[in-house]
Amino acid sequence: MARNTYYSGPPSDHFDGTRFFIRGVTRDKTRGEMLRWMTGRKRAPWPKHAPSPFHDHPPARVEGSDLRVTLVGHATFLIQTEGLNILIDPVWSERASPLRWVGPKRVNPPGVAFEKLPRLDAVLVSHNHYDHMDMATLSALSRRDAPRVITPLGNDVIMWRHDRSIDAQAHDWGARAPLNGRVVVHLEPTYHWSARGLGDRRMALWCSFVIETPAGAIYHIADTAWGTGAIFSAVREKYGPPRLAMIPIGAYEPRWFMGEQHIDPEEAVRVFQLCGARRAIGHHWGTFQLTDEPIFEPEQRLHAALDEAGIDRAIFHAMRPGETMDLSA
Repeated sequence: MARNTYYSGPPSDHFDGTRFFIRGVTRDKTRGEMLRWMTGRKRAPWPKHAPSPFHDHPPARVEGSDLRVTLVGHATFLIQTEGLNILIDPVWSERASPLRWVGPKRVNPPGVAFEKLPRLDAVLVSHNHYDHMDMATLSALSRRDAPRVITPLGNDVIMWRHDRSIDAQAHDWGARAPLNGRVVVHLEPTYHWSARGLGDRRMALWCSFVIETPAGAIYHIADTAWGTGAIFSAVREKYGPPRLAMIPIGAYEPRWFMGEQHIDPEEAVRVFQLCGARRAIGHHWGTFQLTDEPIFEPEQRLHAALDEAGIDRAIFHAMRPGETMDLSA
């Protein structure tokens, strides 16, 4: 029997003593399914370089309830509000891979140069996949700013094995982590999974983040499937309609394989409707080719789905690296 070397805790409704799960939703791919996907892939060609027209130099702070959000690339965001600088799933490496010479390579540079980042107060890491947990970046941030790193159970051990100086603080779903007297980070479920190698599937937890502020909640979904849809309406019921939802729209083809781990643009619109957010940002597209769809298809399909639902495209915007959104209180 496999032994979990990341986390040791009592069984719960989403942990069986070895692996994390979501009852009624979690299903690991079989070796046959993996082989079918790898041998039958029809990857759309991506350009080697697809630079964004945007590049941001963030301010030192954003005070009060004004909100400034910058997409650095893929699922990496800088959130500035209430005098806090919060970075989510930071990846500045060239590849989303355990190896420097092989694996998905970024086709556009980070939309914020590392040296232009303001001093960080907190880093949120949603799960341990390489396109979300980049150890080289986390170590560099630790050396520079020593921020708190808030992450789900088990991921703290993974970080410490790489660099003991990382101030990793691991929490379960439903936990709250205050950043100051006005802002609290909550960890909520998402329909996904985790792994850093071949033998550690679902041995560390994954999550979405809800950042609760005086002006409303910011709901960040890193990766998720549609599942039953229940977790998205649950966020609205628990925190009220979010001020802003950050929803993945890419890495979804082929659906027979990816549908149980990533939503597509049409499902992203349904997530937006269920959670009741006032505004939304589309991310997780156009930087690393992880799956088979063309590079700009997620944005195109998002626009079509918004039009079909009668939603103004300006309300749910597919951001590109370096692009910012400013929301006043």
